[in-house]
Amino acid sequence: MKNKSVKFFLFVTFTIISLFALSQQNGAVRGFVYDKEDGQPLGFVNVFLKGTNYGITTDINGLFTLTKIPEGEYTLSMVFLGYKTIEETINISSKKIYSKNFYLEKDFMMIDEVEVSGHREEQQNEVQVAIIKIAPAQIKELPSIGSEPDIAQYLQVLPGVNFTGDQGGQLYIRGGSTVQNLVLLDGMVIYNPFHSIGLFSVFDSDIMRNADVYTGGFNAEYGGRLSSVMDISTKDGNPNHFGGKLSASTFGAKLMLEGPIMKTNERGSSLSYIFSAKTSFLEKSSTVIYPYVNDRNGLPYSYNDFYGKISLNAAGGSKFDVFGFSFNDKVNYQNISPIDWSSFGGGANFVLVPSSSTSIIKATVAFSKYKIGMLNEIGLKNSSSVLGFNIGFDYVNYWGKNQLNWGISALGFNTNYEFYNFLGLRNVQEENTTELAAYLKFKWHLGALIIEPGFRIQHYASLGKASPEPRLGIKWNITEYIRLKAAAGLYSQNLVAANSDKDVVSLFYGFLSGNLNIQSKFDEKKLQKSQHVLAGLEIDITKQINVQVEGYLKNFSQIISLNRNKIFDDVPGNTGRPEELRKDYLMESGYAYGVDFLANYSTKQIYIYFVYSLGWVKRFDGKETYEPIFDRRHNINLVATYKFGKKLSWNISARWNLASGFPFTQTQGFYESPNFYENINYEYWSENGDLNILYGDYNKGRLPYFHRLDLTVTKTFQFKKNMKLEINLSVINVYNRKNIFYFDRESYTRVDQLPVLPSIGLNFTF
Repeated sequence: MKNKSVKFFLFVTFTIISLFALSQQNGAVRGFVYDKEDGQPLGFVNVFLKGTNYGITTDINGLFTLTKIPEGEYTLSMVFLGYKTIEETINISSKKIYSKNFYLEKDFMMIDEVEVSGHREEQQNEVQVAIIKIAPAQIKELPSIGSEPDIAQYLQVLPGVNFTGDQGGQLYIRGGSTVQNLVLLDGMVIYNPFHSIGLFSVFDSDIMRNADVYTGGFNAEYGGRLSSVMDISTKDGNPNHFGGKLSASTFGAKLMLEGPIMKTNERGSSLSYIFSAKTSFLEKSSTVIYPYVNDRNGLPYSYNDFYGKISLNAAGGSKFDVFGFSFNDKVNYQNISPIDWSSFGGGANFVLVPSSSTSIIKATVAFSKYKIGMLNEIGLKNSSSVLGFNIGFDYVNYWGKNQLNWGISALGFNTNYEFYNFLGLRNVQEENTTELAAYLKFKWHLGALIIEPGFRIQHYASLGKASPEPRLGIKWNITEYIRLKAAAGLYSQNLVAANSDKDVVSLFYGFLSGNLNIQSKFDEKKLQKSQHVLAGLEIDITKQINVQVEGYLKNFSQIISLNRNKIFDDVPGNTGRPEELRKDYLMESGYAYGVDFLANYSTKQIYIYFVYSLGWVKRFDGKETYEPIFDRRHNINLVATYKFGKKLSWNISARWNLASGFPFTQTQGFYESPNFYENINYEYWSENGDLNILYGDYNKGRLPYFHRLDLTVTKTFQFKKNMKLEINLSVINVYNRKNIFYFDRESYTRVDQLPVLPSIGLNFTF
């Protein structure tokens, strides 16, 4: 039966690929669109043949392809808000590709009369279920903490995203835990994208080209994770001019440099570089500027981030990139052991644009390493590291507005883990893991209907298991302004978190993989699995107002977690003990469901963004059903930005967040326990024993509501065409709301999130 299914799938695949090849009987026009000033590719430019129905928007790489065009003479037109329109007469010949790169020039006279919207065009031609496309300009609409806008702050306002706090905060996306989020930077796997102070990520927004955040239902080009994907790409360095940015604030400093190694020549080839370095000095500056914070020694955060890339762009759109990074983080929380982690890696990718085909070929090879260490409550060091590589090959073929994608990938990593629980019992694992995958995805335009079926086969060598994963996305353009969409898929994962969803404060963020010491009844279920179903509605009320509503259901049918109930070593002498009390890991199940409402209003001067998320998350560990620490019922985010003054040089932005409290386990009482564990001759009648806590039912309590207001005022001084100075004044937690971080039960001390923190910063762009 399985062989028949495989043969049928291969037959259908071969038939469709053949149809794609046969479709190329007419002519085609293809090219890349760039900004004439800095050489950056322009995404979402409207490209069309005047007087015909042939039209499309460029992708994030600036690429457009129009196929099946009858022979003849046409006027090729390119329209993009803020740029001068290009029109050029072209001649199309049968079975030939007209290929050329185009450079658009900025038009500082606003062209509001242009009604063609690249964003709306994209919404009408892409399925885009549960995906948020983020550009650096959008990130800058939010209050920029410490003078620097950061994607970590923007992600917190997305639909379905829960953030556990400013200190040690991690993102939980539509019911998935942090280990279930796939994060890619230029194709490299990043294992920890956020610093211990949750206001900042490891990414520099100034070198970002775009970020695609899939909160569920992602198609077959992504795999190996159960919940979500964040795919970030960086821009190339300026191939024409040297430039950069220097920033400094009370929080930290940053330097970004870019420029040509070889300027763009007459054929359109160039070689350029871009480099970014940023650091935090809050640990030292806060003792002077913020002496009122909880920890009198200052805010205990420090980090350093470095990223560099060299790009070779060839005539015709082909390109080759080499890149590398180094990120590190240190923190010393009040009453908690110091934590430090580091991450570094590098790689290369290329895009090949064959001159005689409407296809695009892409490939990536990269490696990265992540390591974290922390002393636990009894003075023993927990550590975890991941050293891995990933290789990917992707092929894209364009057929009118239809598209065929297929690819193969390989991922291998070594996980090395050492952990001690509160009883001093040691858990050690070192594993080498390999994952192989192949995928196929189609996009068909059937009038007002867009269908995007996909299929992925994911093989886990260390487990000896393969996971067939069908995916499907659908969009129905009911009218030009109203669209229905839906998606579904099966997903799998091998990587396991080195913490538990039952942990109240998860500071130690490590990884495990492969064959784990799990209860024997789960031997055949070591592969983690989930299933997604999503549906939504998009409405363009006016040109400025867009509303979206999405509902989702994620069934986490198999999840591996640390066994917090372990009290015995799993050694031959304890074989008579119950497995749930001696095995290191257990298998859980769970589900998440909810609905998200998003509305935004955007003009040249005003930007308003509103999100309301309603969600439920449940887990079952084999004995009890519980709500994990990131289960949040209500979450509201309101962002507003107003630009005014001469040339709109003043900018005021605000963000207000209101969210219901996370679950926690209440304390019912305390009791004294004689310390016979360390001393069998302990004189219990004359000495005090250890203080132990009597806990209530797990996570049956709820923390207070979280709410906070952040404000930023920015003034821009433009000196020359490419030179400007920004003065930024920001305030975190304007009305000094005391939002709880965690409660130290033994000392009966409450530790809060960040208090009111004003900051001033300068950004000099040249």
